[in-house]
Amino acid sequence: MSDIQIKALSPSPEISAMLSEILIETVANGGSVSFMHPLSRAAAEAFWRDSLAAAGRGERIVLGAFDGESLIGTVTLLLDLPPNQPHRAEIAKMMTRVSHRHRGIATALLREAERLAIARGRWLLVLDTAEDEGAAGLYERMGFKLTGLIPDYAVKPHGGLTGTLIYWKRLQQGVPALSESSLRSKTP
Repeated sequence: MSDIQIKALSPSPEISAMLSEILIETVANGGSVSFMHPLSRAAAEAFWRDSLAAAGRGERIVLGAFDGESLIGTVTLLLDLPPNQPHRAEIAKMMTRVSHRHRGIATALLREAERLAIARGRWLLVLDTAEDEGAAGLYERMGFKLTGLIPDYAVKPHGGLTGTLIYWKRLQQGVPALSESSLRSKTP
């Protein structure tokens, strides 16, 4: 794990291709990340092109974990939320290459996402994960609290329905409630 580097990703054909490979692999292996199997390279590249463009506008942060030159994991921190939610962010598209799972990469990605959320004044994180074969254990070990289950939420990549588990985590204890004036000052 010491050779793994985590960094925010910028748009480039090389980065888009590496992210697309991880997305296609994740979906092929049953990962419920909003796509169906088989996922075409064109669809994967279009998704990442749009996602990285949103990152370029400051609407999200796409993090990558690298083992040397190889992208082995990714997670996205969604920041572009409604005006009444300036204090929170969402975790999305957590993926680790099958060959690198259970090595602490997802944990390191989440820790960096949390650090970046705090740096941007976001102290409440939310996420959802598939009930079947999702990453619930990882999120619970990282301190996320289960809010509940929505049954039959999505179709799994190879067919059949799965529920989704909704989680939240307060990153800082004792954060005061936002006053009306502080909310106005953070609203564009």
